[in-house]
Amino acid sequence: MRDEKFLGDNSHGATEPPVSVILTVVNEAAHLEESITAVLNSQYSGAIEIAISVGPSRDKTREIADSLAQRDSRIKVIDNTSGRTPDGLNSAITATSHEIVVRVDGHSSIRPDYIREAVLTLKETGAVNVGGVMAAEGITPFQRAVARAMRSPIGVGASRFHTGGSAGSVDTVYLGVFKRSALIGVGGYDARFTRAQDWELNYRLRQKGGVIWFNPKLTVTYRPRSTFRSLARQYFEYGRWRAAVSRHHKGTANFRYLAPPINIFLQTFSLLLGTLLAPIFFIPAIIYLGAILIAALIIGKSWVERIRLPFVLIIMHFSWGIGFITSPRTLISNS
Repeated sequence: MRDEKFLGDNSHGATEPPVSVILTVVNEAAHLEESITAVLNSQYSGAIEIAISVGPSRDKTREIADSLAQRDSRIKVIDNTSGRTPDGLNSAITATSHEIVVRVDGHSSIRPDYIREAVLTLKETGAVNVGGVMAAEGITPFQRAVARAMRSPIGVGASRFHTGGSAGSVDTVYLGVFKRSALIGVGGYDARFTRAQDWELNYRLRQKGGVIWFNPKLTVTYRPRSTFRSLARQYFEYGRWRAAVSRHHKGTANFRYLAPPINIFLQTFSLLLGTLLAPIFFIPAIIYLGAILIAALIIGKSWVERIRLPFVLIIMHFSWGIGFITSPRTLISNS
């Protein structure tokens, strides 16, 4: 029997195509129910099936997933024994059947019109994958500061899925709503990429002639990491795996991805030369710190946020850059 709050919107009749919703989760007890509830309360008349691929977790993620499945027959729970994101997503794809595949995340929640708008965008554009804005919103004061940074160009660069922009063809999108035939055609997610698997998959889809489409009307609420340590680890892994993608797919690195490692070298030499040779060499470090402080003043919404933001921005920049620089060539096989 379905829980009443999970009934969704069927007032206009089942005139829309069925969709398969997939996600893979590890240690997502804090946000998983919010994520699934958002899907099941979608303003969408078509049939919805959901596959939650659960990896080994230290919290109650599995118990919550099982409880959700018991309350609504549209939900199935499958094991992701490796705990790795691409393995979990591929298992969820295999466990579902509909041509339209909607990827969601246990750390985020979609808006009520997300699925309907995405399906319409697929039809109108002929794209093989569509996505929208990763709208970072925090619950705690720390998360709110991280969210400000994530939605600012100085925090993550000018990627449209972070900062918004006009609709159009792009290299990659956040999460994604796919045509299953296109996903299967490129072999699904590459299991070698623990991180950056979205960008890597979208690259292969584009190489096959597919269009990746950004629609700013598609908004997903994303919950940022809740501590400095988890934020640093997240961005370190982002940088580490983005370097692996750049090595595997030659010529795909651009300035947005190279800026953090370049900044690390610049700031390191600035501090070393300024200390050992002459104070004039401190200028690059002073300019960088000044830019960070000014950005914090502009994007912060309170003085507490403005004090916290410089630390958040520096951790994001340097963790990503260090991850990129130290990424081992043995991280994946290039065979």
